[in-house]
Amino acid sequence: MPPAPDRDAICAFATALGFDAVRVTEARLATQARDNFEAFLASGLEGDMGWLRDKADRRSDPQVLWPGARSVIMLGLNYGRATPPVHADGDGVVSIYAQGRDYHDVMKSRLKQLARWLNEASGHEVKVFVDTAPVMEKPLAQQAGIGWQGKHTNLVSREFGSWLFLGEVFTTLEIEPDPPETDHCGACRRCLDICPTQAFIGPYKLDPRRCVSYLTIEHKGPIPRDLRPGLGNRIYGCDDCLAVCPWNKFAQAGREAAFLPKEGLTALHLRDLAGLDDAAFRLRFAGSPVKRTGRHRFVRNVLIAMGNSGDARLIPDVEALLSDESPLVRGAAVWALKRLAPEQAKLHQTARLAGENDADVRGEWID
Repeated sequence: MPPAPDRDAICAFATALGFDAVRVTEARLATQARDNFEAFLASGLEGDMGWLRDKADRRSDPQVLWPGARSVIMLGLNYGRATPPVHADGDGVVSIYAQGRDYHDVMKSRLKQLARWLNEASGHEVKVFVDTAPVMEKPLAQQAGIGWQGKHTNLVSREFGSWLFLGEVFTTLEIEPDPPETDHCGACRRCLDICPTQAFIGPYKLDPRRCVSYLTIEHKGPIPRDLRPGLGNRIYGCDDCLAVCPWNKFAQAGREAAFLPKEGLTALHLRDLAGLDDAAFRLRFAGSPVKRTGRHRFVRNVLIAMGNSGDARLIPDVEALLSDESPLVRGAAVWALKRLAPEQAKLHQTARLAGENDADVRGEWID
């Protein structure tokens, strides 16, 4: 068998597959990254993201995840836009990462092509991951030199700003590693100051339970009332802390057509979205990350946006959801109606309470 491909050959092949960033690191995590993760778990800030605690030993040590791994090839796909996203009032807003095709599908097919080529060329074993296993991708990306974890805890690249999807190929092949990236945030704190729900405990410390992305995507129950106004019209994710980063001045528009915005994910009229049943929700968001939230959580988010809109024209649409099959939706509808038409909500209260068995929904009516 010929000699195994070296780092340069691997990077060239990955680049030919369309990856925008390719770097290599050892299959290990720096002590600081492991300590930070353990401190995060000890603080109990993970909320509904129980998967962070599950198999924590594998997440904090690639050698526990796969003892045979020697190198990790970190890959990035740029999903930046020619015009940076600017949050605006109006119809519902979906984070730009979710406005195109689901990145998991796009990246995994290319990761598999790279892994297959490497396996055939070297005879070494390979495994691919793209947010699908207990892997701490951002610390590994920093070790590999793709970028650094900024004060908002997300990855920042000097070449691509805030807009990189990450995936990785683990292999038993030893590959020359790239030098790690250093922190270039300096004294800047724009990402911390812009957060609409004040989710940052401090620089490099996020309380996910207050983060709009967590609340609209991961959180399964009613969104805490004190945080609802901060959501504004954001119905899936939030780009604020990413978009404000000064390093985006060096960002480039992504070249992957699959990540371009789909019409059904940019023209998001709250009235139309509130009327989606489960089948219509699945059809509209097929192939999109949005589909993973499920109809009930998504319509909950839409109702919060309706309540924040101040638009009295939405009152009939909100009232129609007071009888929804989902308690999650009914509770959000109560809150939205109270915001838009408090006197009208009082007219519903007695009759609705008489037939309501869910404690959370009853609480929305009473409080």
